[in-house]
Amino acid sequence: MSLSKRKPAYLLHRPTGQARVRISGKDTYLGKFGTPESRERYEELVTAWLMGQDPSQVALTIDDLALLFLDFAKTYYRHRDGTETRSTNHFRQALRPVIQLYGQTLVRDFGPRSLKRVRETMIEAGHCRNYINCLVGKIKRVFRWGVEEELVPPGVYQALVAVSGLREGRTAARESDPVRPVPESIVERTLPAFTSVVADMVRLQLLTGMRPGEVCQLRPGDVTRRDNEAWSYIPRHHKTEHHGRQRKIFIGPEGQKILAPYLLRAADAYCFSPRESEQERSRTRRESRQSPMTPSQARRADQRTLCEFYTKDTYNRAIQRGCETAFEMPDELRYIDRFLKRDKSLTPAQLAKLKKERQLEAAAWRKEHCWSPNQLRHTRATTIRERFGLEAAQIVLGHADPKVTEIYAERDFTKAAEIMRLIG
Repeated sequence: MSLSKRKPAYLLHRPTGQARVRISGKDTYLGKFGTPESRERYEELVTAWLMGQDPSQVALTIDDLALLFLDFAKTYYRHRDGTETRSTNHFRQALRPVIQLYGQTLVRDFGPRSLKRVRETMIEAGHCRNYINCLVGKIKRVFRWGVEEELVPPGVYQALVAVSGLREGRTAARESDPVRPVPESIVERTLPAFTSVVADMVRLQLLTGMRPGEVCQLRPGDVTRRDNEAWSYIPRHHKTEHHGRQRKIFIGPEGQKILAPYLLRAADAYCFSPRESEQERSRTRRESRQSPMTPSQARRADQRTLCEFYTKDTYNRAIQRGCETAFEMPDELRYIDRFLKRDKSLTPAQLAKLKKERQLEAAAWRKEHCWSPNQLRHTRATTIRERFGLEAAQIVLGHADPKVTEIYAERDFTKAAEIMRLIG
């Protein structure tokens, strides 16, 4: 032990009430100030530092590991053009309950029981079984990375691997509803409730079977046009690009009619703009108003900033909003807060209870009446499989494995019923 080193002080971080110690210019938080646990961690860190060891590897907390991994994820999970993928956000969602429950816990003390407790909170939050298994897998991935970087003892990760995934019928977690094709008659009924931009996105996706994210990121420069032939669209990013696979989407005459006006803009501009869609929606709402807008309302509308392109989430929300309009969702379910504020006689407890009940009713209504962009892909896959077979559906949808296509393309049970009617 070096005697020339001055022992760092045990300090209070007043804004948070935590104990901290500064070693080599870096603050490490130890937990609530004055507790035996924080004192123990302080002594471990200082002893390791005096012995010439790296303190971060001696008393690394879950908080520390999460921050280090997210910094790594921002640079690792990127598209080929250098833009960040959505993976970092997915890991952030997976780590959130871990940090809430065990943020100040030492990494070496996080074991299978801790992971199962985190999983229980996910079940209580209402997540479905498949999604929970996915999040838990990402948590394990964080600890595996920690082992690779010599931040986590190998035994900790090996113990977490022993936690098996939730199995159907053997857990309280709910099962996710299968994604079914949406009947084209339902789509046609909903189209008038959309803006022209969203309606064209829906029509194009229904014709081509492309993924929601692929229709959102479509740009004129990504489309190759040939006279009297199908156009080809190569997305800049797609789901399986990290596997080295190419994705090419073909657009026939009907799709070309829809897309042609949007290809007149700059090559790198997005074809489908939320800004243009919202301007159209605002114009329609203003024309149908019974009274003129106040200056403050007009000012707020003009100050709205919109993204230049749709994401999968905003595209899905635009479709949901159209379904609510087309199928006449009751206003007391669509605008819950607005209606509850009108009743001044409710106590806070009554208000919270009634709001939760209305939210459940609204969720049930949307489940029955609303459809999603992913269902359009299933609809097209089913049609292609019925007319041209499974292999054709696999090629159009861009699946490497035909088993995946079978999930998307509903089997034509009508044919089976007809055969059995004749020979059974």
